This record gives sequence, C-alpha cells and structure tokens, in this order.
Amino acid sequence: MYDNDYSNTNPTLRDNNSTTQEHSLNQNQNVYGSQNGGNYYQGVYGERRCTQNTAQSPYESHTGSYQYGNTYPNDYAHMQQNKDKKQKMEKKARQGGYLKKALISVSLGLLFGIFAGLGLYAVQTLTGVSEKNSIEQSSSEVEAMAGEIVKEANEEIDEITDEAASGIHVTESISTIVADVSEVVKEVMPAIVSINNHYVETMSYFGQSFSNEADSSGSGIIVGQNDTELLIVTNYHVIADTDKLTVQFVEGSEAEASVKGTDADMDLAVIAVPIGSVDNSVLQQIAVATLGDSDALVVGEPAIAIGNSLGYGQSVTTGVISALDRNIELSDGTDGTFIQTDAAINPGNSGGALLNMKGEVIGINSNKIGGSAVEGMGYAIPISSASPIIAELMLKETKDKVAEEERGYLGISGISVTDYVSETYGMPKGVYISQVYENTAAAEAGLRKGDIITEFDGEQIESMDELQYELEFHAKGDTVEITVMFADGYGYIDRKVQITLGNRM
Repeated sequence: MYDNDYSNTNPTLRDNNSTTQEHSLNQNQNVYGSQNGGNYYQGVYGERRCTQNTAQSPYESHTGSYQYGNTYPNDYAHMQQNKDKKQKMEKKARQGGYLKKALISVSLGLLFGIFAGLGLYAVQTLTGVSEKNSIEQSSSEVEAMAGEIVKEANEEIDEITDEAASGIHVTESISTIVADVSEVVKEVMPAIVSINNHYVETMSYFGQSFSNEADSSGSGIIVGQNDTELLIVTNYHVIADTDKLTVQFVEGSEAEASVKGTDADMDLAVIAVPIGSVDNSVLQQIAVATLGDSDALVVGEPAIAIGNSLGYGQSVTTGVISALDRNIELSDGTDGTFIQTDAAINPGNSGGALLNMKGEVIGINSNKIGGSAVEGMGYAIPISSASPIIAELMLKETKDKVAEEERGYLGISGISVTDYVSETYGMPKGVYISQVYENTAAAEAGLRKGDIITEFDGEQIESMDELQYELEFHAKGDTVEITVMFADGYGYIDRKVQITLGNRM
C-alpha cells in the first residue's frame, strides 16, 4: 500500500543504477525528507542533488533511463503558503463586517484618548500647572495613549482576519415564527359542523348478498340560513348512500339533516337542518361562514384547515398554499382542479373549510383526493369554482329518503355509460337502457331499449348508482321529469318524458 499524501515532495533526478551519487553544491544544508512506499525523497535548501537508486517508486514516470524532476527549497513552499495566507487575510479584512468593527474600535480609541487628554489638561489648569512644557507633556501623553489604542485596535483587526483566514465563520441565528391563528379560528369555528352518515352497506360474497349497517364521519360548513333551514355544504361522498344524517354543532348539540342537492362530478352536496330542531341558544352560538376568492390566492401564503379529523371532533391544522390549479385524476377516472396545501387533511376533514388569514373560506377540503397514498399533501376544491354550484344546490327542494317499501319503481335495467365508452362510441354519458319491463312506469312512458337517461327530476345522471340514489327520495305515485337521449341514425336527440313512478314488481 502507498500513502497518497505526498504533497510538497518533488522527485530528484535519478537513473536506474544501484549506486547513489551525490554532488553537494553547498555545505550548509537543511534536509527535509519523507518516507513513501519505501522510497526516500529529499528537499534540500541551498543544494541540488542527483540520486541513483535501484528501487523505483510506483509514482515515478520514465523517459529513457532517467526520471526528471525539480527539487524546490522548503522555504519557497513556506513563502508561497505565507503569500496565499496573506492574500486570504487581506480579502477577509476587506469585508464590510470586519472593517466596520475595526473602524468602530479605532474611533472609540481615539475619542477616549482625546477626552483623556482634555481631562488631564483641565486638571493641570485648575491646579495652576499651565506652563508650556506641561501642556507639551500632556500632548505627548495623549499621543502616546492614542497610539497605544490604535495599536490594540490593529491587533484586534489582525485577530479577526486570522480567524477569517482559518475558516472560522460567524453565523447568524434564524428563528421561525409560527403565526397565531387563534383569533381566526375563534371567529370561524362556529360555522363548522361535524357530520355523521349512517347507511346500510351491501356486500356480495360468492353470489350471496349481505347487508351491514355502518357509519362514516365528515365535516360541513354553514353557508346559509333562511326562515326554515340551516344550509350546510359538504362533500358528496360524505353523504352518499345515507339513510340518516346527523349534524353536530360547535357546542356539542346534534340535529338531523336532509339532503338539499348534490353534484357528484364536483363532489359537492348541500344538506339542510330544520330551524325548528335547533335550540335558540345554539342558533345564537353558530355562525354563517364567509366565502372568499380562491382565484386571488398566492403560492406560499398561510392556510388553515378546520374539520372533524378522524371523527374525534373539530381540530385545526395550519400550513401554506403549496400549489394552485393542481390537476388530479380521481378514483372514478375523472379529472379535477384543486388547491394543494401542506396543512394536514385527514379522514373526517372532508367537507371542512380551508381558510385564509382573513377567516374566509377559500376551499372545501377533501380527503378523497390523494387519500392515504400521499403525505404532506392535502387538496381542497377551490371555492371560486364551487360557489356557483353551491348557490344552485341551495335553491333545490329539500328531499328526505322514502322508506324502502314506499319507494317508486321505474321498471328498467340499465348500464352506466363511462367516459371510456362515451369517447369510444360517441355516446352521451348517462344510463343506457338495456331492457324495459312490461307493465311498468317506463313502458307506459314510452322508454325504449337503447335510450340513455341523462337527467332525473332535474338532477344530472351519469351512472346507474346515481339513478338509484335519486329514486330513494321518491315514493310510488310521484310524477317526475326525466331527460333521455335516443339515436336517430345521425346522432343523439334529447327528449323530456313525464313518468309516474309505480310499485315494485
């Protein structure tokens, strides 16, 4: 093995003979040597040597039978090091921070010397010693004192520059200030509610269907109040397939809620709580949220998320706006544009509020977007995109689910027209009627196989699940209007049909 640290070592002139010849040019020699891999290299001050040796270093390169090199005096290396060090010191000394300290030191020293001299002169004058020689003596003392101070200041400058040259750096401490959001939260928390969805979950195993009651938690934002209802916006997936909705207010009281309107594509829903079911004391404590402008957001500005995290009750997390107009593909294959934040959004936060520092709602949080596959990345529906839809849903008629034995029956079998099928075959999205049963409401209304249902009672329909969900709010005997698309050989034409729902066969 060979030591790689062979700096300041220069090979002497050698040949390959086994004998060693030395020609001394000066008797006063200072020899500095270092052993490397069995070969001895020498630097000589004031002399030059030619060395022959039978052993060859693995670091040597050959030209003919000789190796060529230069032997430099070690003092030359020291001179070069001193020169480099001096240049570094001069460069560091020129930096504003050190010069400023040095100038302040010198100025204070001079001022101290001058005032000391004046004080001495005043003492001498008061004591009657005001002769010329005394004044000259005082001046000399003042000059000597000032010179000593200047000398000390110069020494301090030298110490500072030596520290800079040796790589010692002065670092500044940086503190992180966490904004206090307690006042914002205090104002907005009364407008946030927890939502519990009680539903029946149906599963199929080996052809057998099993039903099981289940509960899920979410959040909501009070966005309106009229003479008869409190209106709350949340995510559609929070209240989907519900059999019973329960809302919990900020002070802990609960009330049942009904679905007002939904938009599955935007994952939005508005639910309503009857004013009569809420105590006056609770009404005095709750508040209606202020909707802001998500189009005015800037990446990096603070963000506050409030919601029923993990179903434990309202909690607050903070962060910043990480990104705007983030395009995300959802689990159903559709795309959406969302606000990205690093404020923690966990299960139960869905439907809650994303706020700015003014306490305005700038987004509706959704844990469905991204889910548990990511960490430190939460998403919210921009409020500027959601506001028109929320306003429309608030005007819809409040619907209550009808008991299963009382529900109306349409009388078809259908298949969902997905995005892929729609793009591939040029069909409108909705429910493709694969069969119309005889003596049913659908048959009497003239629906035919191949028709595609796109609207039901004013609600847009894009899947069989959505159609079945809407039917849960209508009893037999109800008359509803549906929109169907039918093919005429050149494309699809829409028509509206009035249907009176019948009994289940």
